[in-house]
Amino acid sequence: VHLIPVNPVREDGLNPKSRKRIMPDLLTEPPAIDPVYEAQVYCNVPTIAERSMEGHAPHYFKLVSVQVLIRHGDRYPLYAIPKTKRPDIDCMLVPSRKPSHPQLEAFIKHMSKGSAAQMDGSLSSLPHFPSHSLCEMGELTQTGVVQHLRNGQLLREVYINKHKLLPGDWTARQLYLESTGKSRTLQSALALLYSFLPDFDWRKINMRHQWSTIFCSGSCDCPMRNHYLEEEQRRQYSLRVKNNDLEKIYVDMARIVGIPTRQLRASNPIDSLLCYFCHNVSFPCTKAGCINMEHFKVIKRHQLKDERERQEKKLYFLYALLATHPLLNQTVNRLQRIAEGKKEEVFVLYSAHDVTLSPVLSALGITEARFPRFAARLVFELWQDGKRPKEHFIRILYNGADVTFQTSFCKDHYKRSSKPMCPLEKFVNFVKRDMFLIFNSTSYYDACHRRAL
Repeated sequence: VHLIPVNPVREDGLNPKSRKRIMPDLLTEPPAIDPVYEAQVYCNVPTIAERSMEGHAPHYFKLVSVQVLIRHGDRYPLYAIPKTKRPDIDCMLVPSRKPSHPQLEAFIKHMSKGSAAQMDGSLSSLPHFPSHSLCEMGELTQTGVVQHLRNGQLLREVYINKHKLLPGDWTARQLYLESTGKSRTLQSALALLYSFLPDFDWRKINMRHQWSTIFCSGSCDCPMRNHYLEEEQRRQYSLRVKNNDLEKIYVDMARIVGIPTRQLRASNPIDSLLCYFCHNVSFPCTKAGCINMEHFKVIKRHQLKDERERQEKKLYFLYALLATHPLLNQTVNRLQRIAEGKKEEVFVLYSAHDVTLSPVLSALGITEARFPRFAARLVFELWQDGKRPKEHFIRILYNGADVTFQTSFCKDHYKRSSKPMCPLEKFVNFVKRDMFLIFNSTSYYDACHRRAL
């Protein structure tokens, strides 16, 4: 028997060396995958205060930059189930209605002004907050606004109040803000910024428009990325047609609403059903019966199975590497500039979608991460070692949990390091070189244009 020495355990049960690296949820996580529980996590309804590990580092480390990638908050469905009444959700912002936030009323007043902001392209024509008594398709809800007011408040307490990342007289040059051209992403970004910034000043808000959901900017030409995405979609289809339980549920739901099964499947019922579920609204009924929780569970269970198989088959991973390289490359270049002493763009916010965050998590090798919930946040922190000022380290956090050592490029470093973070050069080498090794390539262009083996 080999006896392995362990660190002494403190009275609160935490290992003193590793307490900043893990966020155990032993009492709240059910032992097996429960589709209803997973759906509740996905909804992310703001109820209890969230624990987070952002901003944790040895006392002699200095925080020099934070880059945040968010998914928009809770939204109305993008698809409707044919021949059913749309879920009755009010998208007017009413501070007295739950869920609410102490800053919601002030946020509404501030957003009503906003003419001094610089908004790129089509962003300038989008509303700054949701305002329809019956939500429009894809519109951010009050829940979605509150989720990001909470995100901003949480990040402000850590990065502004504790670490002084931005001074009270911050300037537009210290921020880099980018959003896709959807009202839900712009409004989510504004909600987060409103509760995050030391003083929200429209004249300093310069929001850039990103036309691509994968934020590939000027590097979007990548035939092999499209190839792997098509292969992944074939895998998804194959898994779906093999699932007899799922097919039975679709047939039954199609009977209830009185349409062909194929038409129901095409209407993506889970997107609509999640809205009923997240807002605690009864599923739709017709004269032929009601869609019920059993229908919902089977579809959600298949979705979870699909996510597991997606990770195992690696097609999505290959897609993710090529899809996210432009964004990760931009991130690395900015971190390098700041490490060299530049004081611009120290806080970065990308406001995006699940189809943005999901491939980034996959490309980084964070396989244990859940599919991005509403208002999910992925944070890159850059730290300077106070004892060796030329040395810089990164921490990566997903929804407040430290996932730095789940990444493919820093897994091994974890075993040897006494510091709860990863050397910046490991991230740089991964993005500039190692991402292409699996394609037998040395550059993004080559990997994008080399035929699959």
